[in-house]
Amino acid sequence: MTSHHKKKARKKSSPPQGIEAIYPVCRLLLDIDTWDRIVTACTAERKPEIVPDLLEQHVENSGATAFLPALARLEWALHQVMLTGEDLPSSANQLMLNPTIRVLQLPWRNLPSLIHKQGDTAVVRPEPGEEWVLAWLDPKSRDVWVRAASDEDLLVLKMVSEGISMREVAAKGTVLPAAVGNAVSRAVVKGLLLTPPSRIRRDSARFAVGEDVDESFLSSPSFILQWHITQACDLHCKHCYDRSDRSPLQLDQAPRILDEFQEFCAQRCVRGYISFSGGNPLLYPHFTEVYRAASERGFLLSILGNPTPRERIEELLAIQPLDHVQISLEGLPEHNDDIRGAGHFQRSIEFLKVLRDLGVYSMVMLTLTKDNIDQVLPLAEILRELTNSFTFNRLSQVGEGANLQLPTSDRYAVFLKQFLEAVGDNPIISLKDNLINIILQQRGKGTFGGCTGFGCGAAFNFMTLLADGEVHACRKFPSLIGSIHEQGLADIYDSAIARRYRAGSSACRACSLCPVCGGCMAVTYGHGLDVFHDRDPHCFIDM
Repeated sequence: MTSHHKKKARKKSSPPQGIEAIYPVCRLLLDIDTWDRIVTACTAERKPEIVPDLLEQHVENSGATAFLPALARLEWALHQVMLTGEDLPSSANQLMLNPTIRVLQLPWRNLPSLIHKQGDTAVVRPEPGEEWVLAWLDPKSRDVWVRAASDEDLLVLKMVSEGISMREVAAKGTVLPAAVGNAVSRAVVKGLLLTPPSRIRRDSARFAVGEDVDESFLSSPSFILQWHITQACDLHCKHCYDRSDRSPLQLDQAPRILDEFQEFCAQRCVRGYISFSGGNPLLYPHFTEVYRAASERGFLLSILGNPTPRERIEELLAIQPLDHVQISLEGLPEHNDDIRGAGHFQRSIEFLKVLRDLGVYSMVMLTLTKDNIDQVLPLAEILRELTNSFTFNRLSQVGEGANLQLPTSDRYAVFLKQFLEAVGDNPIISLKDNLINIILQQRGKGTFGGCTGFGCGAAFNFMTLLADGEVHACRKFPSLIGSIHEQGLADIYDSAIARRYRAGSSACRACSLCPVCGGCMAVTYGHGLDVFHDRDPHCFIDM
C-alpha cells in the first residue's frame, strides 16, 4: 500500500460543487446507468451525503466494485475536510487536534490509493479487510491528505483528544516518554495536530529575511541544552578549550535542573534536547541515574564523548535510544593521535563499528586547524562506511587551543568550496559551518541552517550548562550568561546579556545571510576581536 496519497486542496473560494465533484473516483468506476440513478435519487433528496447508502443498494456485495460504498464514504470525508478547512489556522493556543481530521474505519484496505494517482504510481487494488483511514487538511501547505492510519497516528490522536499526558501514555504501556514526544512531533509535522507557535524566535527587526533566506529560519521548534556534566576526561587534547577544575554536579541537583528545563520548553512551546558532554560525560559517577531521569521527562538525548565499551552504550540503550553519539577525530591517524593521544584513532574506528552494529546514529566532529585542513576530505573517505555524519568546527583559540593556529581567510574560503563539492560524492559529509552559506548564495543555491539550524545558535536555540552550574551562550569560548544556582533557566535566557549574545555582531546586521549565519563567535573571540561588534575574521562575503 502506498503510504501517502496527496490530493491538492481546492481554492478557498471554490469548494467542490455537485455530486460528480464530490465523488469523482466513484463516478469513474461506475457504469453510467447506475450513476444516473444515484444522481437522480440524490437530487430528489438534496442530500449528497447519502451516496454511500445508495451505493449499498445498487452495488453487488461480491462484485468487482463492492468496495464503492466505502470509497464513497472516504470521498465524502474529503469533501468535509475541504469545507471545514477554509478557515483553518496554522497554529493554536494549545496542542490540539486539527479540526479538519476525519477518521474512518473502513471494511476495505488500500482505498487511499484510488483517491489520487500520482504520476506513474501504481494503484493498489482494494481488498477486503478493516483499515483505519485519516483525511485532513495540512494547515501550512493547504493540501488535503488521505492515508491509512498507523498505530502511532491513532495513539497520538487518542492522547490529545482525551487530554492524556505523555507521561501517562508512557506509564500505561511500554512506550517511552521520549518516543511519545517524537510521535507528537511527527504528528505536528504532518499537520494532524496544531500546536502553539514556538516562542524561540529571532527578533525580525535584527534578522530580516530576504530572497536567499526564508521565514522558517527565524523560529526554532526545538531547544538544545548542552550539559557538560563533568570536567573529568580520559584524554588531554592539545586544543582543549577548558581544563579548569570545576565543582562537580551533585546528584540531588539534577532533578531540579531537569524539571526547570522541562518547564522552560513547555513555556516556549519547543521540543527539548539534552546533549550530554564534558569532559567525558560517561565518567560522571552518577551518569546513568541522570540519563534515566532525563528519559523519564521525555527529552531527546545524545552524548558528545569519547570511545567507550559496548556494554556501557547497551546499558543506556536499555533505558532510552540515543538520538546520536558524537566523537571527535582530528585528521589522519598520526595527526589525530598527536592531538588526542596514542591509539585514539583506532579506538575510535572500533567504537564507530560498535555504534553501527547497535543501530546508533553516529557523528564524527573534527576541529579544523591550519595543520589538518588538508586531511579533512581524506578522513571523510576513511569514514565513508563507518559513520552517519562527518563535519567540522573551526578551532576555538581558547585555553590550550590558543597554542594552535587557524588557516588564513583565503585558504579557508578555498577549502569550503572543496568541502562543498565533496558533499555530493560522499553521503556522510554534513554541512555545519555558517560561512558555507556565502558560497551557496554566490552560486544562487538555497541556504542551509548553519551551525544550529538557525545560524549561530548562541543563547538562541542553544545554551550550555557546566558542571558547576554556570550557563554560557556557547561552550567554545567564555560567554557567561548566568548560574543555575542563582537564577532559573528562563530568567537566564531572558537576561540582557543573553539577548546581547543572540543578537550577534552588529557588523552582520546588514547582511542578508544573517539569519542563517552570524559567523562563529568563538573564532572571533579567539582572534582577540569583539564578538558583539566585529565579524568573523574568516568571513569572505562582499558586503
